[in-house]
Amino acid sequence: MKMAIHVDGLLAIIIFYLLILMVGIWAAWKNKNSGMSHGSDRSESIMVGGRDIGLFVGAFTMTATWVGGGYINGTAECVYLPGSGLAWAQAPFGYALSLVVGGLFFAKPMRSRGYVTMLDPFQQLYGKRMGGLLFIPALLGEIFWSAAILSALGATLSVIVDININVSVVVSALIAVFYTLVGGLYSVAYTDVVQLFCIFLGLWLSVPFALSNPAVSDISVTAVNRVFQSPWLGEINPSDAWMWADNFCLLMLGGIPWQVYFQRVLSASSASYAQILSFLAAFGCLVMAVPSVLIGAIGASTDWNETSYGSLSPVEKDESDMILPIVLQHLCPSFVSFFGLGAVSAAVMSSADSSILSASSMFARNIYQLAFRQSASDTEIVWVMRITIFVFGGLATAMALLTGSVYGLWYLSSDLVYIIIFPQLLCVLFVKGTNTYGSIAGYIFGLLLRIGGGEPYLRLPPFIYYPGWRSTEKVHNLTKEVEHFIEQRFPYKTVSMLASLLSNAAFSHLAKYLFESGTLSPKYDFLDAVVSKHSKETMDKTTLVVNDNINLSELAPVKPRHGSSLAGTFINTDVLIDEGDVSPDYKNVCE
Repeated sequence: MKMAIHVDGLLAIIIFYLLILMVGIWAAWKNKNSGMSHGSDRSESIMVGGRDIGLFVGAFTMTATWVGGGYINGTAECVYLPGSGLAWAQAPFGYALSLVVGGLFFAKPMRSRGYVTMLDPFQQLYGKRMGGLLFIPALLGEIFWSAAILSALGATLSVIVDININVSVVVSALIAVFYTLVGGLYSVAYTDVVQLFCIFLGLWLSVPFALSNPAVSDISVTAVNRVFQSPWLGEINPSDAWMWADNFCLLMLGGIPWQVYFQRVLSASSASYAQILSFLAAFGCLVMAVPSVLIGAIGASTDWNETSYGSLSPVEKDESDMILPIVLQHLCPSFVSFFGLGAVSAAVMSSADSSILSASSMFARNIYQLAFRQSASDTEIVWVMRITIFVFGGLATAMALLTGSVYGLWYLSSDLVYIIIFPQLLCVLFVKGTNTYGSIAGYIFGLLLRIGGGEPYLRLPPFIYYPGWRSTEKVHNLTKEVEHFIEQRFPYKTVSMLASLLSNAAFSHLAKYLFESGTLSPKYDFLDAVVSKHSKETMDKTTLVVNDNINLSELAPVKPRHGSSLAGTFINTDVLIDEGDVSPDYKNVCE
Protein backbone atom coordinates (compact mmCIF):
# COMPACT_ATOMS: atom_id res chain seq x y z
CA MET A 1 0.00 0.00 0.00
CA LYS A 2 2.83 2.36 0.84
CA MET A 3 4.48 1.76 -2.53
CA ALA A 4 1.15 2.51 -4.23
CA ILE A 5 1.09 5.90 -2.52
CA HIS A 6 4.61 6.57 -3.72
CA VAL A 7 3.85 5.59 -7.31
CA ASP A 8 0.56 7.52 -7.41
CA GLY A 9 2.16 10.56 -5.83
CA LEU A 10 5.10 10.50 -8.21
CA LEU A 11 2.76 10.16 -11.18
CA ALA A 12 0.66 13.08 -9.93
CA ILE A 13 3.74 15.28 -9.60
CA ILE A 14 4.94 14.40 -13.12
CA ILE A 15 1.52 15.15 -14.63
CA PHE A 16 1.19 18.40 -12.70
CA TYR A 17 4.67 19.63 -13.58
CA LEU A 18 4.12 18.86 -17.27
CA LEU A 19 0.82 20.79 -17.12
CA ILE A 20 2.50 23.81 -15.54
CA LEU A 21 5.35 23.69 -18.06
CA MET A 22 2.95 23.52 -21.01
CA VAL A 23 0.84 26.40 -19.68
CA GLY A 24 3.97 28.51 -19.17
CA ILE A 25 5.22 27.85 -22.72
CA TRP A 26 1.74 28.46 -24.17
CA ALA A 27 1.45 31.78 -22.32
CA ALA A 28 4.86 32.86 -23.66
CA TRP A 29 3.87 31.96 -27.23
CA LYS A 30 0.40 33.55 -26.96
CA ASN A 31 1.76 36.86 -25.68
CA LYS A 32 5.10 37.01 -27.48
CA ASN A 33 4.19 40.32 -29.14
CA SER A 34 1.96 41.79 -26.43
CA GLY A 35 2.86 45.28 -25.34
CA MET A 36 5.27 45.76 -28.24
CA SER A 37 2.72 47.67 -30.32
CA HIS A 38 2.42 50.35 -27.61
CA GLY A 39 6.06 51.41 -27.95
CA SER A 40 7.35 49.26 -25.10
CA ASP A 41 10.49 47.22 -25.45
CA ARG A 42 10.81 43.48 -25.05
CA SER A 43 12.57 43.89 -21.70
CA GLU A 44 9.72 45.97 -20.29
CA SER A 45 7.21 43.46 -21.65
CA ILE A 46 9.02 40.69 -19.73
CA MET A 47 9.04 42.77 -16.53
CA VAL A 48 5.50 44.17 -16.50
CA GLY A 49 3.73 42.16 -19.20
CA GLY A 50 3.08 45.06 -21.58
CA ARG A 51 0.85 46.61 -18.87
CA ASP A 52 -2.19 44.80 -20.21
CA ILE A 53 -2.77 42.01 -17.67
CA GLY A 54 -6.54 41.41 -17.51
CA LEU A 55 -8.78 41.36 -14.44
CA PHE A 56 -9.16 37.58 -14.24
CA VAL A 57 -5.49 36.67 -14.69
CA GLY A 58 -4.41 39.75 -12.71
CA ALA A 59 -6.52 38.82 -9.67
CA PHE A 60 -5.10 35.30 -9.63
CA THR A 61 -1.47 36.31 -10.07
CA MET A 62 -1.82 39.07 -7.44
CA THR A 63 -3.27 36.52 -5.00
CA ALA A 64 -0.36 34.21 -5.77
CA THR A 65 1.99 36.96 -4.59
CA TRP A 66 1.56 35.63 -1.06
CA VAL A 67 -0.41 32.39 -1.36
CA GLY A 68 2.56 30.07 -1.72
CA GLY A 69 4.18 27.12 -0.02
CA GLY A 70 5.14 29.11 3.06
CA TYR A 71 1.65 30.57 3.31
CA ILE A 72 -0.39 27.35 3.25
CA ASN A 73 2.14 25.23 5.17
CA GLY A 74 2.88 27.98 7.70
CA THR A 75 -0.80 28.71 8.39
CA ALA A 76 -1.55 25.01 9.00
CA GLU A 77 1.53 24.71 11.25
CA CYS A 78 0.62 27.75 13.34
CA VAL A 79 -2.95 26.56 13.92
CA TYR A 80 -1.72 23.08 14.86
CA LEU A 81 1.17 24.08 17.12
CA PRO A 82 0.31 23.79 20.84
CA GLY A 83 0.63 27.15 22.57
CA SER A 84 0.09 28.97 19.29
CA GLY A 85 -3.20 28.22 17.54
CA LEU A 86 -5.36 30.33 15.26
CA ALA A 87 -4.78 33.42 17.40
CA TRP A 88 -1.15 33.45 16.27
CA ALA A 89 -1.80 32.48 12.64
CA GLN A 90 -1.38 36.06 11.51
CA ALA A 91 -0.41 35.52 7.87
CA PRO A 92 -3.93 35.33 6.34
CA PHE A 93 -5.23 38.55 7.91
CA GLY A 94 -1.84 40.26 7.90
CA TYR A 95 -1.18 39.74 4.19
CA ALA A 96 -4.81 40.43 3.27
CA LEU A 97 -4.61 43.80 5.05
CA SER A 98 -1.23 44.35 3.41
CA LEU A 99 -2.88 44.11 0.00
CA VAL A 100 -5.71 46.42 1.11
CA VAL A 101 -3.28 49.06 2.42
CA GLY A 102 -1.14 48.66 -0.70
CA GLY A 103 -4.18 49.13 -2.90
CA LEU A 104 -5.45 52.16 -0.99
CA PHE A 105 -2.21 54.12 -0.70
CA PHE A 106 0.62 52.71 -2.83
CA ALA A 107 -0.77 51.09 -5.99
CA LYS A 108 -2.20 54.28 -7.50
CA PRO A 109 0.83 56.60 -7.21
CA MET A 110 3.24 53.85 -8.33
CA ARG A 111 1.18 52.80 -11.34
CA SER A 112 0.06 56.29 -12.40
CA ARG A 113 3.69 57.41 -12.70
CA GLY A 114 4.47 54.49 -14.96
CA TYR A 115 7.38 52.98 -13.04
CA VAL A 116 8.79 49.67 -14.21
CA THR A 117 10.18 48.33 -10.90
CA MET A 118 9.77 49.14 -7.21
CA LEU A 119 13.27 50.67 -7.07
CA ASP A 120 12.59 53.29 -9.76
CA PRO A 121 11.28 56.02 -7.41
CA PHE A 122 14.27 55.51 -5.08
CA GLN A 123 16.78 56.00 -7.87
CA GLN A 124 14.76 58.91 -9.21
CA LEU A 125 14.93 60.82 -5.92
CA TYR A 126 18.02 59.46 -4.16
CA GLY A 127 20.31 58.54 -7.06
CA LYS A 128 21.75 55.34 -8.43
CA ARG A 129 24.09 54.64 -5.49
CA MET A 130 21.26 54.69 -2.97
CA GLY A 131 19.16 52.60 -5.34
CA GLY A 132 21.96 50.03 -5.31
CA LEU A 133 21.99 49.97 -1.49
CA LEU A 134 18.22 49.47 -1.34
CA PHE A 135 18.53 46.71 -3.92
CA ILE A 136 20.47 44.59 -1.39
CA PRO A 137 17.66 43.91 1.16
CA ALA A 138 15.13 43.64 -1.69
CA LEU A 139 17.27 41.02 -3.46
CA LEU A 140 18.01 39.09 -0.27
CA GLY A 141 14.32 38.96 0.57
CA GLU A 142 13.42 37.49 -2.84
CA ILE A 143 16.28 34.96 -2.94
CA PHE A 144 15.87 33.75 0.65
CA TRP A 145 12.10 33.51 0.19
CA SER A 146 12.57 31.32 -2.89
CA ALA A 147 15.15 29.17 -1.08
CA ALA A 148 12.92 28.73 1.96
CA ILE A 149 9.91 27.52 -0.01
CA LEU A 150 12.01 25.23 -2.21
CA SER A 151 13.42 23.73 0.97
CA ALA A 152 9.87 23.24 2.26
CA LEU A 153 8.93 21.53 -1.01
CA GLY A 154 11.79 19.04 -0.67
CA ALA A 155 10.71 18.13 2.86
CA THR A 156 7.07 17.80 1.79
CA LEU A 157 7.78 15.49 -1.14
CA SER A 158 10.05 13.35 1.02
CA VAL A 159 7.15 12.78 3.44
CA ILE A 160 4.56 11.60 0.92
CA VAL A 161 6.47 10.30 -2.09
CA ASP A 162 9.71 9.26 -0.42
CA ILE A 163 11.83 10.57 -3.28
CA ASN A 164 15.22 12.20 -2.91
CA ILE A 165 14.92 15.75 -1.56
CA ASN A 166 17.71 17.08 -3.78
CA VAL A 167 16.12 15.71 -6.95
CA SER A 168 12.67 17.15 -6.14
CA VAL A 169 14.06 20.61 -5.34
CA VAL A 170 16.29 20.76 -8.43
CA VAL A 171 13.58 19.57 -10.85
CA SER A 172 11.00 21.99 -9.39
CA ALA A 173 13.41 24.91 -9.62
CA LEU A 174 14.44 24.03 -13.19
CA ILE A 175 10.83 23.97 -14.39
CA ALA A 176 10.01 27.30 -12.72
CA VAL A 177 13.19 28.90 -14.11
CA PHE A 178 12.58 27.52 -17.61
CA TYR A 179 9.09 28.90 -18.18
CA THR A 180 10.06 32.19 -16.50
CA LEU A 181 12.99 32.44 -18.92
CA VAL A 182 10.71 31.78 -21.88
CA GLY A 183 7.75 34.02 -21.08
CA GLY A 184 8.60 36.40 -18.24
CA LEU A 185 5.61 37.85 -16.38
CA TYR A 186 3.10 36.39 -18.85
CA SER A 187 4.21 32.82 -18.11
CA VAL A 188 4.33 33.53 -14.38
CA ALA A 189 0.82 35.06 -14.42
CA TYR A 190 -0.87 32.33 -16.46
CA THR A 191 0.74 29.50 -14.49
CA ASP A 192 -0.43 31.27 -11.31
CA VAL A 193 -4.03 30.75 -12.47
CA VAL A 194 -3.50 27.00 -12.87
CA GLN A 195 -1.55 26.72 -9.64
CA LEU A 196 -4.16 28.52 -7.52
CA PHE A 197 -6.91 26.32 -8.96
CA CYS A 198 -4.84 23.25 -8.03
CA ILE A 199 -4.19 24.55 -4.52
CA PHE A 200 -7.87 25.32 -3.96
CA LEU A 201 -9.19 22.02 -5.37
CA GLY A 202 -6.42 19.87 -3.90
CA LEU A 203 -6.75 21.14 -0.34
CA TRP A 204 -10.56 21.33 -0.32
CA LEU A 205 -10.73 17.78 -1.67
CA SER A 206 -8.58 16.63 1.25
CA VAL A 207 -10.51 18.36 4.05
CA PRO A 208 -13.73 16.22 4.05
CA PHE A 209 -11.75 12.96 4.00
CA ALA A 210 -9.48 14.11 6.83
CA LEU A 211 -12.43 15.32 8.91
CA SER A 212 -14.22 11.99 8.53
CA ASN A 213 -11.22 9.91 9.62
CA PRO A 214 -12.07 7.90 12.79
CA ALA A 215 -8.93 9.16 14.54
CA VAL A 216 -10.09 12.79 14.27
CA SER A 217 -12.26 14.33 16.99
CA ASP A 218 -14.84 17.06 16.44
CA ILE A 219 -12.82 20.19 15.66
CA SER A 220 -15.50 22.40 17.18
CA VAL A 221 -14.87 20.65 20.51
CA THR A 222 -11.06 20.74 20.31
CA ALA A 223 -11.23 24.44 19.39
CA VAL A 224 -12.03 25.40 22.98
CA ASN A 225 -11.35 22.25 24.99
CA ARG A 226 -8.18 20.32 25.65
CA VAL A 227 -8.47 16.83 24.14
CA PHE A 228 -5.15 15.67 22.68
CA GLN A 229 -3.41 19.01 23.11
CA SER A 230 -4.25 22.61 23.97
CA PRO A 231 -7.24 24.14 22.08
CA TRP A 232 -6.38 25.07 18.49
CA LEU A 233 -8.08 28.46 18.69
CA GLY A 234 -5.20 29.57 20.91
CA GLU A 235 -4.99 32.73 22.95
CA ILE A 236 -2.93 35.88 23.26
CA ASN A 237 -1.59 36.43 26.75
CA PRO A 238 -1.44 40.08 27.85
CA SER A 239 2.33 39.74 28.30
CA ASP A 240 2.64 38.71 24.62
CA ALA A 241 0.44 41.49 23.23
CA TRP A 242 3.35 43.71 22.11
CA MET A 243 5.07 40.79 20.36
CA TRP A 244 1.82 39.91 18.59
CA ALA A 245 1.30 43.51 17.47
CA ASP A 246 4.91 43.79 16.30
CA ASN A 247 4.61 40.65 14.16
CA PHE A 248 1.25 41.74 12.78
CA CYS A 249 2.60 45.13 11.72
CA LEU A 250 5.53 43.33 10.10
CA LEU A 251 3.13 41.30 7.96
CA MET A 252 0.69 44.11 7.21
CA LEU A 253 3.17 46.89 6.37
CA GLY A 254 6.24 44.79 5.58
CA GLY A 255 4.21 42.89 2.97
CA ILE A 256 3.95 46.01 0.80
CA PRO A 257 7.50 46.91 -0.33
CA TRP A 258 8.17 43.73 -2.32
CA GLN A 259 8.89 43.68 -6.04
CA VAL A 260 6.65 40.60 -6.43
CA TYR A 261 3.71 42.82 -5.39
CA PHE A 262 4.63 45.90 -7.38
CA GLN A 263 5.40 43.81 -10.46
CA ARG A 264 1.67 42.96 -10.51
CA VAL A 265 0.65 46.54 -9.71
CA LEU A 266 2.78 47.94 -12.52
CA SER A 267 1.51 45.35 -15.01
CA ALA A 268 -2.10 46.52 -14.60
CA SER A 269 -3.60 48.49 -17.47
CA SER A 270 -4.37 51.51 -15.23
CA ALA A 271 -3.87 52.79 -11.71
CA SER A 272 -7.50 52.14 -10.78
CA TYR A 273 -7.19 48.61 -12.12
CA ALA A 274 -4.13 48.07 -9.94
CA GLN A 275 -6.19 49.03 -6.89
CA ILE A 276 -9.02 46.66 -7.82
CA LEU A 277 -6.54 43.80 -8.29
CA SER A 278 -5.12 44.47 -4.82
CA PHE A 279 -8.55 44.33 -3.19
CA LEU A 280 -9.53 41.15 -5.05
CA ALA A 281 -6.24 39.53 -4.03
CA ALA A 282 -6.86 40.43 -0.37
CA PHE A 283 -10.13 38.51 -0.53
CA GLY A 284 -8.36 35.67 -2.35
CA CYS A 285 -5.74 35.41 0.39
CA LEU A 286 -8.41 34.92 3.05
CA VAL A 287 -10.32 32.34 0.99
CA MET A 288 -7.17 30.35 0.22
CA ALA A 289 -6.24 30.24 3.91
CA VAL A 290 -9.45 28.48 5.02
CA PRO A 291 -8.46 24.90 4.06
CA SER A 292 -5.03 25.37 5.66
CA VAL A 293 -6.66 26.52 8.91
CA LEU A 294 -8.97 23.49 8.85
CA ILE A 295 -6.06 21.11 8.19
CA GLY A 296 -4.16 22.61 11.12
CA ALA A 297 -7.25 22.19 13.31
CA ILE A 298 -7.61 18.58 12.12
CA GLY A 299 -3.98 17.92 13.06
CA ALA A 300 -4.63 19.27 16.56
CA SER A 301 -7.76 17.09 16.88
CA THR A 302 -6.16 13.79 15.87
CA ASP A 303 -5.22 10.84 18.05
CA TRP A 304 -2.03 10.03 16.15
CA ASN A 305 -1.68 6.73 17.98
CA GLU A 306 -4.64 5.47 15.93
CA THR A 307 -3.05 6.39 12.59
CA SER A 308 -0.25 4.98 10.47
CA TYR A 309 1.92 7.90 11.58
CA GLY A 310 2.88 6.28 14.89
CA SER A 311 2.44 6.71 18.62
CA LEU A 312 4.17 10.09 18.83
CA SER A 313 2.46 13.21 17.48
CA PRO A 314 4.14 15.42 14.86
CA VAL A 315 5.02 18.02 17.50
CA GLU A 316 6.75 15.34 19.57
CA LYS A 317 8.80 14.36 16.52
CA ASP A 318 9.65 18.02 15.78
CA GLU A 319 7.72 17.73 12.50
CA SER A 320 5.00 20.30 13.20
CA ASP A 321 6.20 22.33 10.20
CA MET A 322 5.06 19.44 7.96
CA ILE A 323 1.61 18.99 9.52
CA LEU A 324 -0.16 19.67 6.21
CA PRO A 325 1.52 16.89 4.16
CA ILE A 326 1.35 14.57 7.19
CA VAL A 327 -2.44 15.04 7.42
CA LEU A 328 -2.72 14.42 3.67
CA GLN A 329 -0.74 11.21 3.87
CA HIS A 330 -2.05 9.61 7.06
CA LEU A 331 -5.65 10.83 7.28
CA CYS A 332 -6.69 10.75 3.61
CA PRO A 333 -6.97 7.98 0.98
CA SER A 334 -3.98 7.67 -1.34
CA PHE A 335 -5.72 9.16 -4.37
CA VAL A 336 -6.63 12.22 -2.29
CA SER A 337 -3.17 12.62 -0.80
CA PHE A 338 -1.48 12.95 -4.17
CA PHE A 339 -4.01 15.59 -5.24
CA GLY A 340 -3.06 17.49 -2.12
CA LEU A 341 0.59 16.93 -2.90
CA GLY A 342 0.06 18.56 -6.28
CA ALA A 343 -1.50 21.50 -4.43
CA VAL A 344 1.57 21.93 -2.23
CA SER A 345 3.89 21.70 -5.23
CA ALA A 346 1.71 24.29 -7.00
CA ALA A 347 2.01 26.66 -4.08
CA VAL A 348 5.78 26.45 -4.11
CA MET A 349 6.07 26.96 -7.85
CA SER A 350 3.75 29.98 -7.79
CA SER A 351 6.02 31.68 -5.28
CA ALA A 352 9.44 30.64 -6.59
CA ASP A 353 8.90 31.82 -10.17
CA SER A 354 7.60 35.23 -9.05
CA SER A 355 10.53 35.92 -6.71
CA ILE A 356 13.15 34.88 -9.27
CA LEU A 357 11.59 37.12 -11.95
CA SER A 358 11.34 40.03 -9.49
CA ALA A 359 15.00 39.80 -8.49
CA SER A 360 16.19 39.62 -12.09
CA SER A 361 13.96 42.56 -13.11
CA MET A 362 15.42 44.81 -10.42
CA PHE A 363 18.98 43.81 -11.27
CA ALA A 364 18.62 44.19 -15.04
CA ARG A 365 16.89 47.57 -14.91
CA ASN A 366 18.03 49.33 -11.74
CA ILE A 367 21.55 48.00 -11.39
CA TYR A 368 22.77 47.01 -14.86
CA GLN A 369 20.86 49.45 -17.07
CA LEU A 370 20.36 52.56 -14.95
CA ALA A 371 23.55 52.41 -12.88
CA PHE A 372 26.16 50.96 -15.24
CA ARG A 373 24.99 50.70 -18.87
CA GLN A 374 22.57 53.50 -19.65
CA SER A 375 23.27 53.02 -23.35
CA ALA A 376 22.46 49.30 -23.25
CA SER A 377 20.21 48.07 -26.05
CA ASP A 378 16.91 46.37 -25.39
CA THR A 379 18.30 43.03 -26.58
CA GLU A 380 21.18 43.36 -24.13
CA ILE A 381 18.79 44.01 -21.23
CA VAL A 382 16.71 40.97 -22.20
CA TRP A 383 19.80 38.76 -22.15
CA VAL A 384 20.89 40.17 -18.80
CA MET A 385 17.45 39.31 -17.45
CA ARG A 386 17.65 35.76 -18.81
CA ILE A 387 21.10 35.20 -17.34
CA THR A 388 20.12 36.59 -13.92
CA ILE A 389 16.90 34.52 -13.86
CA PHE A 390 19.07 31.44 -14.24
CA VAL A 391 21.69 32.69 -11.74
CA PHE A 392 19.22 33.74 -9.04
CA GLY A 393 17.22 30.53 -9.55
CA GLY A 394 20.41 28.50 -9.15
CA LEU A 395 21.39 30.51 -6.08
CA ALA A 396 18.02 29.93 -4.40
CA THR A 397 18.20 26.22 -5.22
CA ALA A 398 21.73 25.91 -3.84
CA MET A 399 20.70 27.64 -0.62
CA ALA A 400 17.68 25.37 -0.26
CA LEU A 401 19.92 22.31 -0.53
CA LEU A 402 23.02 23.44 1.33
CA THR A 403 21.95 25.93 4.00
CA GLY A 404 20.35 24.59 7.15
CA SER A 405 19.27 28.02 8.39
CA VAL A 406 17.50 29.21 5.24
CA TYR A 407 14.32 30.08 7.17
CA GLY A 408 16.35 32.20 9.59
CA LEU A 409 17.90 34.05 6.66
CA TRP A 410 14.47 34.72 5.20
CA TYR A 411 13.04 35.93 8.52
CA LEU A 412 15.92 38.37 8.90
CA SER A 413 15.74 39.60 5.30
CA SER A 414 11.95 40.09 5.49
CA ASP A 415 12.50 42.12 8.66
CA LEU A 416 15.01 44.30 6.79
CA VAL A 417 12.49 44.84 3.97
CA TYR A 418 10.01 46.11 6.57
CA ILE A 419 12.48 48.17 8.58
CA ILE A 420 14.55 49.66 5.74
CA ILE A 421 12.56 49.66 2.48
CA PHE A 422 9.07 50.42 3.81
CA PRO A 423 9.98 53.75 5.50
CA GLN A 424 12.05 54.70 2.43
CA LEU A 425 9.02 54.01 0.22
CA LEU A 426 6.84 56.15 2.48
CA CYS A 427 9.34 59.00 2.24
CA VAL A 428 9.83 58.82 -1.51
CA LEU A 429 6.08 58.79 -2.22
CA PHE A 430 4.53 60.89 0.55
CA VAL A 431 7.13 62.88 2.53
CA LYS A 432 8.27 66.03 0.78
CA GLY A 433 11.86 67.20 1.10
CA THR A 434 13.75 63.98 1.81
CA ASN A 435 17.11 63.50 0.13
CA THR A 436 19.98 61.02 -0.16
CA TYR A 437 21.60 62.02 3.16
CA GLY A 438 18.41 61.28 5.06
CA SER A 439 17.94 58.05 3.13
CA ILE A 440 21.41 56.82 4.14
CA ALA A 441 20.79 57.79 7.78
CA GLY A 442 17.46 55.94 7.82
CA TYR A 443 19.09 52.89 6.24
CA ILE A 444 21.88 52.78 8.85
CA PHE A 445 19.62 53.42 11.85
CA GLY A 446 17.11 50.76 10.81
CA LEU A 447 19.83 48.20 10.05
CA LEU A 448 21.65 48.69 13.37
CA LEU A 449 18.49 48.59 15.49
CA ARG A 450 17.27 45.39 13.83
CA ILE A 451 20.59 43.52 13.76
CA GLY A 452 21.14 44.68 17.35
CA GLY A 453 18.07 42.71 18.43
CA GLY A 454 19.66 39.42 17.30
CA GLU A 455 18.08 36.54 15.38
CA PRO A 456 17.50 33.22 17.22
CA TYR A 457 17.00 31.26 13.97
CA LEU A 458 20.55 32.18 12.92
CA ARG A 459 21.91 31.94 16.47
CA LEU A 460 22.84 35.60 16.11
CA PRO A 461 23.17 37.05 19.63
CA PRO A 462 21.83 40.54 20.33
CA PHE A 463 24.00 43.49 21.27
CA ILE A 464 20.95 45.66 22.07
CA TYR A 465 18.77 44.31 24.89
CA TYR A 466 15.37 45.94 24.51
CA PRO A 467 13.01 46.42 27.49
CA GLY A 468 11.29 43.20 28.56
CA TRP A 469 13.89 40.80 27.11
CA ARG A 470 14.30 37.42 28.70
CA SER A 471 16.49 34.35 28.36
CA THR A 472 14.55 31.41 26.95
CA GLU A 473 15.37 27.79 26.28
CA LYS A 474 13.95 25.42 23.69
CA VAL A 475 14.16 21.64 24.13
CA HIS A 476 14.17 19.54 20.93
CA ASN A 477 11.88 16.58 21.61
CA LEU A 478 13.81 13.92 19.74
CA THR A 479 17.42 14.86 20.46
CA LYS A 480 16.68 16.41 23.88
CA GLU A 481 19.10 19.16 22.86
CA VAL A 482 18.56 22.36 24.82
CA GLU A 483 18.89 25.61 22.89
CA HIS A 484 19.29 28.90 24.76
CA PHE A 485 18.42 32.22 23.17
CA ILE A 486 17.35 35.76 24.03
CA GLU A 487 13.69 36.54 23.39
CA GLN A 488 12.98 40.21 22.65
CA ARG A 489 9.44 40.89 23.85
CA PHE A 490 9.58 44.58 23.01
CA PRO A 491 8.11 45.59 19.57
CA TYR A 492 11.61 46.45 18.40
CA LYS A 493 10.96 45.74 14.72
CA THR A 494 8.24 48.36 14.44
CA VAL A 495 10.26 50.78 16.62
CA SER A 496 13.25 50.24 14.30
CA MET A 497 11.03 50.99 11.29
CA LEU A 498 9.72 54.20 12.87
CA ALA A 499 13.28 55.23 13.83
CA SER A 500 14.36 54.68 10.22
CA LEU A 501 11.44 56.79 8.96
CA LEU A 502 12.03 59.66 11.40
CA SER A 503 15.80 59.70 10.89
CA ASN A 504 15.31 59.89 7.12
CA ALA A 505 13.09 62.97 7.46
CA ALA A 506 15.21 64.59 10.19
CA PHE A 507 18.62 64.16 8.53
CA SER A 508 17.21 65.20 5.14
CA HIS A 509 16.00 68.52 6.54
CA LEU A 510 19.19 68.96 8.58
CA ALA A 511 21.36 68.50 5.49
CA LYS A 512 19.14 70.87 3.51
CA TYR A 513 19.38 73.52 6.24
CA LEU A 514 23.17 73.20 6.61
CA PHE A 515 23.82 73.63 2.89
CA GLU A 516 21.17 76.27 2.13
CA SER A 517 22.13 78.41 5.15
CA GLY A 518 25.78 78.37 4.13
CA THR A 519 26.90 76.54 7.28
CA LEU A 520 28.43 73.91 5.03
CA SER A 521 30.15 74.79 1.78
CA PRO A 522 28.50 73.48 -1.41
CA LYS A 523 31.68 71.54 -2.17
CA TYR A 524 30.84 69.18 0.71
CA ASP A 525 27.60 68.13 -0.99
CA PHE A 526 29.44 65.10 -2.34
CA LEU A 527 26.21 63.20 -3.06
CA ASP A 528 24.81 66.10 -5.13
CA ALA A 529 21.62 65.75 -3.11
CA VAL A 530 20.97 69.36 -2.03
CA VAL A 531 23.03 72.09 -3.71
CA SER A 532 23.52 70.44 -7.06
CA LYS A 533 19.94 69.29 -7.15
CA HIS A 534 18.62 72.83 -6.75
CA SER A 535 21.01 74.22 -9.33
CA LYS A 536 19.93 71.59 -11.83
CA GLU A 537 16.28 72.58 -11.49
CA THR A 538 17.09 76.05 -12.89
CA MET A 539 19.20 74.77 -15.77
CA ASP A 540 18.05 74.03 -19.27
CA LYS A 541 16.87 70.44 -19.61
CA THR A 542 19.41 69.75 -22.34
CA THR A 543 22.22 70.11 -19.79
CA LEU A 544 20.76 67.51 -17.42
CA VAL A 545 22.64 64.57 -18.83
CA VAL A 546 25.93 64.14 -16.92
CA ASN A 547 25.57 63.47 -13.24
CA ASP A 548 25.96 60.72 -10.69
CA ASN A 549 22.22 60.70 -10.05
CA ILE A 550 19.74 59.39 -12.58
CA ASN A 551 18.36 62.39 -14.42
CA LEU A 552 14.79 63.04 -15.39
CA SER A 553 15.19 65.32 -18.40
CA GLU A 554 13.09 62.78 -20.26
CA LEU A 555 10.08 63.88 -18.23
CA ALA A 556 9.55 66.83 -20.54
CA PRO A 557 6.03 66.77 -22.03
CA VAL A 558 7.01 64.91 -25.18
CA LYS A 559 6.26 61.36 -26.27
CA PRO A 560 9.57 59.56 -26.52
CA ARG A 561 9.93 55.85 -27.18
CA HIS A 562 10.65 54.17 -23.88
CA GLY A 563 13.72 52.21 -24.81
CA SER A 564 17.46 52.11 -25.29
CA SER A 565 17.70 55.73 -26.45
CA LEU A 566 16.31 56.83 -23.10
CA ALA A 567 17.89 54.24 -20.85
CA GLY A 568 17.73 56.51 -17.83
CA THR A 569 14.01 57.14 -18.10
CA PHE A 570 11.93 56.20 -15.09
CA ILE A 571 8.55 57.24 -16.24
CA ASN A 572 6.71 56.27 -19.37
CA THR A 573 4.56 59.32 -20.05
CA ASP A 574 2.31 57.31 -22.34
CA VAL A 575 0.93 55.39 -19.38
CA LEU A 576 0.14 58.29 -17.04
CA ILE A 577 -3.50 57.43 -16.54
CA ASP A 578 -4.38 59.28 -13.33
CA GLU A 579 -2.57 62.59 -13.70
CA GLY A 580 -4.20 63.97 -10.60
CA ASP A 581 -2.16 61.58 -8.52
CA VAL A 582 1.21 62.96 -9.51
CA SER A 583 3.07 64.45 -6.56
CA PRO A 584 4.24 68.09 -6.33
CA ASP A 585 7.87 66.92 -6.54
CA TYR A 586 7.08 65.09 -9.74
CA LYS A 587 5.41 68.16 -11.25
CA ASN A 588 8.36 70.35 -10.28
CA VAL A 589 10.73 68.07 -12.16
CA CYS A 590 8.52 68.10 -15.24
CA GLU A 591 8.14 71.89 -15.35
